[in-house]
Amino acid sequence: MSRVLSEITGLSDKDCFFIVERHKNKFTYPLHCHSEYELNFISNGAGVRRVIGDSIETIGQYELVLVTGEHLEHVWEQGTCNSEDIREITIQFSASLFSEGMLAKNQFESIRKMFDAAKQGICFPQEAIMKVYSTLDAIARQADSFTQFMQCMQILHELSLFEWRTLATSAYAKAPLHHESRRVERIKDYIHAHYAEQITLDEIAGLISMSPSSCSRFFRTNAGKTVTDYILDVRLGNAARALVDTNETVSVICYRCGFNNLSNFNRVFKAKKGMTPSDFRRVYMKKKVTV
Repeated sequence: MSRVLSEITGLSDKDCFFIVERHKNKFTYPLHCHSEYELNFISNGAGVRRVIGDSIETIGQYELVLVTGEHLEHVWEQGTCNSEDIREITIQFSASLFSEGMLAKNQFESIRKMFDAAKQGICFPQEAIMKVYSTLDAIARQADSFTQFMQCMQILHELSLFEWRTLATSAYAKAPLHHESRRVERIKDYIHAHYAEQITLDEIAGLISMSPSSCSRFFRTNAGKTVTDYILDVRLGNAARALVDTNETVSVICYRCGFNNLSNFNRVFKAKKGMTPSDFRRVYMKKKVTV
């Protein structure tokens, strides 16, 4: 399989942030990844197709996404958008800008959690976009670099106080499982290690010395989804990664990722990803380049 373009960003060693504003009528940049963290804002983009890992969605008029995963592929492509003036503001910064010591401080707790979640890519709701819009609107034209730095920090802080939606699955993004209760982490670690096998609720409950019913309620309360749904997400994430990274047939990937029925795999994949496994592979093959 071809490799994803590894972008060399415009961020210099002497700058805290790289900020660029573009006005265009089409998206032409290929699927790519980079080590820098990236906050990307789009307006007048209704119909644009956004690809973040194994998440493929059509965006609305406004879009604000944060990606902190070093190897998380992403791209915005034209889709059905016919706007003649798509506005895009991109803010990129190095992970080293925020030391572990700084992120461990109470004042940075919400930003740390946001950065962790964004290893899978996150998108923000309309209210969050409106909250930071005026600052985003002016930041690219701000002449004083220190003021620009403070504005970037303010944007990150304000966004970290909102709820966001995770895009790529943790299995696809290979995102670390951190900052959860030890029992939740233990369950997730077990699922990630055994997703190709049949996993029962009795097995999961035994890991944390709970009854199956209590375990089910505990996991749903703390993880935001049922054990069954989490297992399905992990299997689909690994299947999507295999579709992108290997030449294995859909059938082989289906059974290797814990599904025991090809037609069911195709049906569930389409329901969750919006397209069949074969179509998903074609989207990525079309957007990949060799470097």
